[in-house]
Amino acid sequence: MTAIRKRPLEASGEGILGIHSVNHFVLAVPDLKEAERFHQAFGLDVVNHRSGYAVRTEGIDHDWGFFVQGSRKQLQHLSFGVFDDDFQRFKLHLEAKGMELLSPPKGFESNGLWFRDHDGNLIELVVSAKTSPDFKAQSGHASTPAGVVAAPLRSKAAKVRPTRLAHILIFTRDVQKAIDFYTGVLGMGLSDRSGDNIAFLHGRHGSDHHMLAFVKSSAPGLHHTSWDVPLIDNVGQGAMQMADNGFSRGWGLGRHVLGSNFFHYIRDPWGSYAEYSCDIDYIPAEMDWESKDHDPEDSFYIWGPTPPDDFARNYEAE
Repeated sequence: MTAIRKRPLEASGEGILGIHSVNHFVLAVPDLKEAERFHQAFGLDVVNHRSGYAVRTEGIDHDWGFFVQGSRKQLQHLSFGVFDDDFQRFKLHLEAKGMELLSPPKGFESNGLWFRDHDGNLIELVVSAKTSPDFKAQSGHASTPAGVVAAPLRSKAAKVRPTRLAHILIFTRDVQKAIDFYTGVLGMGLSDRSGDNIAFLHGRHGSDHHMLAFVKSSAPGLHHTSWDVPLIDNVGQGAMQMADNGFSRGWGLGRHVLGSNFFHYIRDPWGSYAEYSCDIDYIPAEMDWESKDHDPEDSFYIWGPTPPDDFARNYEAE
């Protein structure tokens, strides 16, 4: 096993057994060429992989997601990062929970811990560098002083390039069971929820308001991946960038309530979404965040256009 930096003994959250990051996701799609065109237009780097391709963000040597050939769109597995010091603790913890440890899938062999969650999703825990942020980055809107032009000519505008994978939202048959599994087995914290419809979870070693979220459906599946950009202007410009490349279906510009981030979702060819996200709330490791159960009207968005009728449709359930 490759040695990754150990969690400092003086770090906040010492003693907490929990994942620290979403390491990567794997999604099967029926047309890799079209998927590659979508992600390149979105501003991600595409890297060849023996089973398909991986996506990276500019300047970061990390595979955030893998896309493989399949007969239909389907979430294959989720990989979560843990500290080196916690790996053996997690193994004992999983065994105590009665989790069946599995062999890795073909093409993704690793010495991580493999098992299935409450919905049957394949999960990996692997020692990796912490990619979730350790503090809230400055973001929002970049203004200019009087007498200085702020907006570039459209023909001179730089391509929008996300900085990192921010979070993933997946479908679940049972939101409460998802909360119980991911807090009780993976050591995540519940940030907020809205009844049995949706829930947002954070990493307890410091992370955004949510690195993983769940929405109720008749089957598991991927709803969207979210990608951080530093400026609100990048969110709008990214939407235009995608429209110029033929990907105009989506939802935004708007602002969420839970998490507070500005957003624009772009629909991929198979019914899931990639989200440009800016200025999400942050939960420090030393903070005991008080989770709340919110009314539906207070759990979605505070302003923005009406979402598409099929925004919450799970195409993997069909």
